[in-house]
Amino acid sequence: MSATKTAAAPRHNPKVVTALRRFAISISVLNIFGYTVLGFEQPWTWPFIALATGYTTEIALETLGARAEGRAPRFAGGGAKGFMEFLLPAHITSLAVNMLTYVNDLVWVMVFGVIVAVGTKWVLRAPVKGRLRHFMNPSNFGIAVILLLFPWASIAPPYHFTEYLDGGFDWLVPAIIITLGTLLNAKLTERMWLILAWVGGFALQAIVRGLLFDTSIPAGLAMMSGVAFVLFTNYMITDPGTTPSSKWGQIAFGGGTAALYGVLTAMSIAYGIFFATALVCAIRGAFLWTADVVSKKRAEEALALAAVTHAVAQADAAAQAQAGTAEATGCACPAGACACPAPATGCACPAGACACPAPATAETETEKIPVTA
Repeated sequence: MSATKTAAAPRHNPKVVTALRRFAISISVLNIFGYTVLGFEQPWTWPFIALATGYTTEIALETLGARAEGRAPRFAGGGAKGFMEFLLPAHITSLAVNMLTYVNDLVWVMVFGVIVAVGTKWVLRAPVKGRLRHFMNPSNFGIAVILLLFPWASIAPPYHFTEYLDGGFDWLVPAIIITLGTLLNAKLTERMWLILAWVGGFALQAIVRGLLFDTSIPAGLAMMSGVAFVLFTNYMITDPGTTPSSKWGQIAFGGGTAALYGVLTAMSIAYGIFFATALVCAIRGAFLWTADVVSKKRAEEALALAAVTHAVAQADAAAQAQAGTAEATGCACPAGACACPAPATGCACPAGACACPAPATAETETEKIPVTA
């Protein structure tokens, strides 16, 4: 490895950094109110354990990655501000995993989920515009892995966010989250098409399941009024790092997640909202890899075609040059001729020539005919 390391590339553009900063502030404030007012049931020390785990994992993996790639770590060189901005994604992921899961008193399960969530950014990656970027939503994946590997674990109960509120204040929390989340996603993440497709698709799948399987349509739609759904819609599924930027890409992502949720729920699979998001992220990752392979193959084919075209053009140019030389020397041997000695001018007829006209410089011999006196 070269002793000189390249400078670290900018981690995010300014707009994304601003979005991450506001995400981090929002989830931090929510945790503070959650443990003091709302009724979060996890021990109050767990958020700090989650943050310590997330920070340590992020720094360790970045150090190893920078060493393997021969560059400076992204947390170096930017001062205290740069270091804090580097830790923003880990901050959000760690608090989200702890806040949205309930693993009884087994803190190591929560720690495991945080490690998986942060670490997946270094494992599940796909080429995007020439760079490898993670395609799996970290927080969602960490929660999905916990639910999959530990069947006794669950997500935070519905009353988790409004247990100690009444008198109409229990509606104030989702209203605040919707307002702040909408402003954040409209101005910074620019994921409103995704939100509209997800919410519309979720309502549609509830109606379709009611019509096909005779389930309660109002109960399916009622889930959309819960704080957990509102949080998921505004702060989980809209992750700018793992969702498409284009209008139709966002619509496909949001609508596809809603459709998969409906299928999983119809199959009686619990917590389908997290599994559906993970599956759609995996499908998007496979698509990105496929598109990259196809793009490279097409580029190789284009280069091969260009090389053949260039070789043919060179051959045509050489043939034209040879024909021009032959005309200049006055020697024109027909193609496919059979036996002709090389003329004095140095114009060599093809092997097997048979009827070469005399070159222009050759002297014409005349037959002498005797004349009678």
